[in-house]
Amino acid sequence: MTTTPRAQGATVWLTGLPSAGKTTIARILAGRLRSEGHRVEVLDGDEIRRFLSAGLGFSREDRHINVQRIGLVAEVLARNGVLAVVPVIAPYADSREAVRKRHDASGTPYLEVHVATPVEVCSQRDVKGLYARQAAGNLKGLTGVDDPYEEPVDPALVLHTQSQTPEDSANAVHALLAGRGLA
Repeated sequence: MTTTPRAQGATVWLTGLPSAGKTTIARILAGRLRSEGHRVEVLDGDEIRRFLSAGLGFSREDRHINVQRIGLVAEVLARNGVLAVVPVIAPYADSREAVRKRHDASGTPYLEVHVATPVEVCSQRDVKGLYARQAAGNLKGLTGVDDPYEEPVDPALVLHTQSQTPEDSANAVHALLAGRGLA
């Protein structure tokens, strides 16, 4: 009996401020990868918070737990041949590093992509109204405004979405994957 070799999975972790464009890029990338025959899952931070991390708040500890849960799911998927695309703020470097180490321990590719959109651009986009709520005094702890965002020190790719289309950003991530033999 012959078996078909399993496709190589990987995690593409898109980190950046709220309204940076992470989810838009993830959805475009996932669509392209699926059209090429890849198995893909998008682990959207908002959806994960509603289900897998329901009940967690936004303290540093709760944010760390949330990122670790997402990292576990992504690593399991990627280890089993799925391209896990993860658009999540993940504001703390130590949380992202723990996810990277989990992937390293299993020999699973992990690509951190910094969606490096300036806070001024994010606040203009304000997809979920978070910046407006914070400015009105109705929201505290907004990442990048009154709560820290620790930028990645050595990401695999940096996207400047204020000067490129979402499609261009997704194409850059695809090129990164292809360059590493993952797409």
